[in-house]
Amino acid sequence: MKLVDFLNIWGLILIGLSLFAGLLIRWSSIAGAILLLFYYVAYPPVPGYTFGSVTEGSYLWINKTLIEFFILLIFTALPVDFFFGFDRWIRRWKDEKAHVPAPTVKEGTSFQRREMLRDLISVPIIGAFAYATYKKKKWDSFEEKFMTGKPDVTSGPTLKSFQFASIADLKGELPKGLIGDLGLRRLIMGGNLIGGWAHARDLVYVSKLVKAYHTDERMMITLQIAERCGVNAIITNPSLGRIMNKYWHETGGKIKFISDCGHKDGFLEGTRQTQHAGASAMYCQGGDAYRLVMASKFDVIRKGLELIQSYGKPAGVGAHRIETIQECVKLGIKPDFWVKTLHELNYWSAQVDTDRKEPIERGFQDNIFCLKPQETIDFMNGLEETWIAFKVLAAGAIEPKDGFQCAFDNGADFIFVGMYDFQIVDDCNIALNSLTNIKRARPWRG
Repeated sequence: MKLVDFLNIWGLILIGLSLFAGLLIRWSSIAGAILLLFYYVAYPPVPGYTFGSVTEGSYLWINKTLIEFFILLIFTALPVDFFFGFDRWIRRWKDEKAHVPAPTVKEGTSFQRREMLRDLISVPIIGAFAYATYKKKKWDSFEEKFMTGKPDVTSGPTLKSFQFASIADLKGELPKGLIGDLGLRRLIMGGNLIGGWAHARDLVYVSKLVKAYHTDERMMITLQIAERCGVNAIITNPSLGRIMNKYWHETGGKIKFISDCGHKDGFLEGTRQTQHAGASAMYCQGGDAYRLVMASKFDVIRKGLELIQSYGKPAGVGAHRIETIQECVKLGIKPDFWVKTLHELNYWSAQVDTDRKEPIERGFQDNIFCLKPQETIDFMNGLEETWIAFKVLAAGAIEPKDGFQCAFDNGADFIFVGMYDFQIVDDCNIALNSLTNIKRARPWRG
């Protein structure tokens, strides 16, 4: 890749300068046509193969890259006399050197001056390019000086520096576990951020901001980074089945899709929709499961689990409240896995009721996601089924190193967390460190 990058960068620079200057036009046109052909083949304007391509309209087979390719092919066939530039000047200079006598001084001077102006018509363009390069370099130098210099006293408290890890910083391979016969890494990607469901407490604009950031291309890049880091599954909503299929189709990626089956028409319809989307495992979303339990519609949960298992997929039940799982267990519902929130309440916005020593009810709204962490730990540790913990960071209120360690130490077999593309490497390293320093009483399930 480094060699390809080097050839691409210098190919563009040298071919561009050659065409601007009118020097070696035929050879640079051939090289440019080959380069454009590679670009076209890499990102053909064909429906279903748009990942990574930068489009400026709606193309079908014909785009500007293909048009430029044919233009350069024409350039390779045109005589030098059709162009103004150094090639014409060199050609004329050779002809004049080979043929004497020259025209009279007066006529020759005027004629040669006009011809010279035509031949050197590209010089101002090259000069403008050189000036632009100089200005950019001057700005880069100023920016570098500004960023590396010491900030003044006034602006200092508002400036933060961030260092984002690259894949080269990955410290190892995440261990695997099983849900049924499905092999998953202990760290699973959560789909809330990609889907635009950002729990940001009273910052009402964040969900729209997250959604705007995660274009189709950005989502697929994020999934690619996750796979390169060893993360092999994402848990998300059926509505993202479209992007999952696009990702598999356009990149050849293998990341597994685990669906929460959340759907406006209920658990059963969400399950059917998810099956069509190609999910590897499915479960009843926590909010849906709670509503079904509160309405005593346990038969819907059972039918949904049976439907999932009829597809040959692991079936689970999700819960934000431990009461959901307790009621399911009481009535003999036995899924392949549970998906339950777990986090401590030691962050400042948890709004703990100091009199009752438990979270107040309104705090659950986009603030607290595991109302009874110790009861959750105690009850889940007594179950035989696999447990996937989520909201382990309380939607960004808890540091990953603390949230990951708490979940793994207290019995979770897997955790899933929403991750931006620039967080994946760090989160994988933190998970590796947590699993290396594990202190848990519950045996691993799966």
